[in-house]
Amino acid sequence: MQLDLGLGAPLTVSELTRKIKDVLEGTFLDVWVQGEVSGLRTPSSGHIYFTLKDKGAAVKCVFFRSGSRYLKFRPEDGLEVILRGRVSVYEPRGEYQIIAEYMEPKGLGALQLAFIQLKERLDKEGLFDPARKRPLPAYPKRVGVVTSTAGAAIRDILKVLRRRAPGVHVLIAPASVQGEAAPAEIAQGIRDLNAAGGVDVIIVGRGGGSYEDLAAFNAETVARAIYESGIPVISAVGHETDFTIADFVADLRAPTPSAAAEVVAGSEEHLRESLVALAGRLSFAARQRLRHVRSRISAERRALASPRKSIQESLLRVDDYSGRLCLAGRHQALYTRQRLERASVKLSLLEPLAPLGKGFALVKKLPGLTLVKKAGEAREGDALRLLFIDGELDCKVGKVTIKREDTT
Repeated sequence: MQLDLGLGAPLTVSELTRKIKDVLEGTFLDVWVQGEVSGLRTPSSGHIYFTLKDKGAAVKCVFFRSGSRYLKFRPEDGLEVILRGRVSVYEPRGEYQIIAEYMEPKGLGALQLAFIQLKERLDKEGLFDPARKRPLPAYPKRVGVVTSTAGAAIRDILKVLRRRAPGVHVLIAPASVQGEAAPAEIAQGIRDLNAAGGVDVIIVGRGGGSYEDLAAFNAETVARAIYESGIPVISAVGHETDFTIADFVADLRAPTPSAAAEVVAGSEEHLRESLVALAGRLSFAARQRLRHVRSRISAERRALASPRKSIQESLLRVDDYSGRLCLAGRHQALYTRQRLERASVKLSLLEPLAPLGKGFALVKKLPGLTLVKKAGEAREGDALRLLFIDGELDCKVGKVTIKREDTT
């Protein structure tokens, strides 16, 4: 049973979606929309999918690869952007979306934002690390230059080198310095000079220009070619107030191409001045040495002119030393004699038989000649030998009397 509400036959979902699609796509063929990027994802297809939102609403967006490859910056979540595109409906899900054709960051120019993003990323990778920067050769023999052969930069570089270092050989790698092809040509020029061999230093640069004109020197391809160069690189972009990515990666940044040539040249005039100064120092040192030698020779001649005087002075010194030596010998002999006499007295006092001369005797028990120190060590009938100062006396003990106090 079909319910008739007077509205005609009901539409299928597909029919309704198709009608909405026709209305939206026919009405919003070219729209500018501003909002915050959210949910950004970039699958292997190269398309960019994200949601554009504000405080009250959100809309899905897609930037197909064919158009997104021309973006000068990297979209990321949280970035406020302004995009231009057309409204479309994706029928399988009944969702409307914006197919973006152009996008730029709000408040910042695309080139400026791209510069900031690339600078932060390369800095994290270590491309700007001061520790990896190499010193330049003092007097290079072969200088490579990557620049346009039609610009003022190459003329300025050659003019300075001819004036200050006419013996330096210059090898030029021609490259565009602005336009879409410029980054690839500059990077290839750096690689070609590395492959050529014999190049001591490379100058990469151009004359001044607008921020957009210098975009090639803010390209990642140029930055990585400078980083990978086996030869020291000078960035010489003629825009003194601003820095490019190439300036941060290069081993040295020169404010202009002419300044880069001045650094590379190593002034021959300065070298001549240094040689003149060195020659003066050597001449002065030689004169000083000659005066010193002459002074020594004069002193030796004076000494040789009167050898008798020197001999007499030596004899006087010998006599003086001999007298001192004899006096010292007599004093030493007297002192030694006195010491011997004192030692002899001390030794006589320590002589164990010395007391015998005062009437004492040593008592020894026979037959073992054991020394008897006390009366209690002898017994009646023991045979004793008494040693006097003038001889010995053998006897026997008749009676032993011991003092009472000695028994304790």
